[in-house]
Amino acid sequence: MTSLASPSASPVAIAGPLRDDDDDVIHLSEYLDILIDRKWLVTGITFVAVALGVAYALLATPIYQSNLLVQVEDSAPDAKSFLGDTGSLFDVKTPAIGEIQIIRSRMIMGGAVEATRLYIDAQPRYTPVIGEWLARRAKGLSEPGFLGMSGYVSGTEAIDIAKFDVPPEFEDQKPFTITAQADGQYTLAHPDLAEPLTGTVGKPLSQQVHGGTIVLIVSQLDGKPGAQFVVSRASVLATTEDLQKRIQLSEQGKQSNVISATLEDSDRDRLRRILNEIGAQYVHQNVERKAAEAEKTLEFLDGQLPEFKKQLESSEDAYANFRNKNGTVAFDEEAKAVLSQAVQLETKKLEAEQLRRDLLSRFTETNPKVRVIDGQIAAFRHELDGIDRRVSAMPVQQRDALRLERDVRVNGELYKSLLNSSLQLRLVKEGKVGNVRLLDKATEPKRPVKPQKPLVVALSLVLGLLTGISLAIVRSKMASGIRNPQEIEDRLGLNVYSVVPLAVEQEKLLQRIAGGAGGVQLLAVTEPGSVAIESLRNLRISLQLTLMESGNNRVLITGATPGVGKSFVSGNFAVIMAQAGKRVLLIDADLRKGHIQKAFGLPRQGGLADVLVGDMSTEQAIHTQVVPNLDVLTTGNYPVNPANMMLSSRLGDLLNAMSAQYDLVVIDSPPVLVAADAAAVAAHTGAILLVARDGLTQLGELNESVKRLAHAGQRVNGVVFNGMDLSRRHYGSYGYKYGGYRYTEYKYKEAT
Repeated sequence: MTSLASPSASPVAIAGPLRDDDDDVIHLSEYLDILIDRKWLVTGITFVAVALGVAYALLATPIYQSNLLVQVEDSAPDAKSFLGDTGSLFDVKTPAIGEIQIIRSRMIMGGAVEATRLYIDAQPRYTPVIGEWLARRAKGLSEPGFLGMSGYVSGTEAIDIAKFDVPPEFEDQKPFTITAQADGQYTLAHPDLAEPLTGTVGKPLSQQVHGGTIVLIVSQLDGKPGAQFVVSRASVLATTEDLQKRIQLSEQGKQSNVISATLEDSDRDRLRRILNEIGAQYVHQNVERKAAEAEKTLEFLDGQLPEFKKQLESSEDAYANFRNKNGTVAFDEEAKAVLSQAVQLETKKLEAEQLRRDLLSRFTETNPKVRVIDGQIAAFRHELDGIDRRVSAMPVQQRDALRLERDVRVNGELYKSLLNSSLQLRLVKEGKVGNVRLLDKATEPKRPVKPQKPLVVALSLVLGLLTGISLAIVRSKMASGIRNPQEIEDRLGLNVYSVVPLAVEQEKLLQRIAGGAGGVQLLAVTEPGSVAIESLRNLRISLQLTLMESGNNRVLITGATPGVGKSFVSGNFAVIMAQAGKRVLLIDADLRKGHIQKAFGLPRQGGLADVLVGDMSTEQAIHTQVVPNLDVLTTGNYPVNPANMMLSSRLGDLLNAMSAQYDLVVIDSPPVLVAADAAAVAAHTGAILLVARDGLTQLGELNESVKRLAHAGQRVNGVVFNGMDLSRRHYGSYGYKYGGYRYTEYKYKEAT
């Protein structure tokens, strides 16, 4: 049904074209307009997002974080051996990154999982959504049940399971349900069990099932009869892999050899226990590894001691025999220096050879460590060859004495060093001391690290705003209705003769009409200073030039579809022209649903249809002087076939006769896309105006209307853009601009 309504607004008038430097502002203003248009959508989505964020911040399970520090120490500097540092035989220093991988290994993590029974997860069956939140604030046990569903709790219920062994097919599957009973008893249920098992707190429950045996020991069960607990049994491997992913390991500072192990968990006590157990497992394996390496090296040294002792005794016997035979030989200063140097080099060479044999037990000859030792041995031999040449130049008796004493000293030093190393290795083996230690143990954290409530609320606010703004823009872009009259000119090439703002006063007039108020209920009469009426006054200027060129004083005002406000424009424009001193006839040619008579307080019967069928004369049908200088011809009784009536010659004769009697004839016709009547009436007019409504009319509808009228041989002269809601635009009451036009508020002075 064609509406008389025009939407709410503030007064505006056309100024001049905008400058080119306004283009960017126009672009930004369009988005601002969209946000203002859909402010409730943005506000609603933001409110919902913030509400969800607050709910999450309050109801989410708190996550706590704790850590421990481990130091990887260097070997003791005073542990000397025949190879220098005793630890060099069994301690190859591992970089921090290597120690981190050891800590993350299944050996350490798996041991911690088994020691803390981390593969068992037992929790009360909390009331959905709010149960855990209530439990954190509860002071005692709750009554089981929620909305008729038994078992749910929201109090201080607790459970501790000392042992829970199940067949492999029950691991990593659906959880078990433990239900508290009276007198310290409970039942254990599972979908794959034929019937629940009954057990007693503190006593083992053992039941043979398919695939193996279920063994359960519940050491603590705090809950009223009917309270339920959810118990899951994961495999050790799955739990270990999960722990490996969760734990964060890093070196504190560069090359500090201090490793931090950080973990997060919802259970503070469990968090502390698992971290400390990881530390204990790591220290224990380090001690065991060092002891094992010491034992292996000790076995090697014990095998060498008899050989070195034999060499020492042999060299001592040879030197004793020489002295018995030749007496004591005195060495000059040069010989003493050569002897001391030879002893040192020979000792170092033998130490290097021993180290090479030890390395070859673990590495190949191409290993870089072995190659370094080979280079050192070659250097020692080269220096010893030089000393041997100097010794060979000495007298024979002095030369032999020097060589024999050299052998005694070298073998003695090596044997003493070997004994000392063996003693130190035994101390390492029996002392159970490694090269790592716990600096800081994990403690129970006091405050959770997640959720960070202020951050959650702030992010929900930002996300809500972004989502609301994005949705508002997307919905606006997807909306098919025209929002900017400039689109009509740019895309269809039609002139926009007038932009009629939304008039809030029109709603009151419609209510009065619906209430049966008599008289003229048109904005041009009741509110002549309205911005919408001022916009229609501007239409008069544009239309006068068009009518002068056409030589026809008849104007057809129509629309593409119903509800665009064509009757509002027709009625008010006719009144405006009459107020300007023109004799105007307003014809309601919408013989299907025309209702313009309501705005003038006139009866529908006795109108255009009656004249066209010959039941009445024009003088009888026309309501004269409804408004000074304005006559109105209503629709009359709705005919059965209005299209045929509009195609009759009577319509042309009638309009020709009326043109001679009036300065302007304004015709309100049916929508172009609804009926062919508009095209039939258009053939008798000098100007055709299409009414488009802000946000309702589509560009395609206007384009199709132009095509249909063109097929009938008629050209649309221009468009009236109706219902522009300035209150939702970025200029608000200060004005609105679009395309090359700017509308600014009019202020009328009161009459004095």
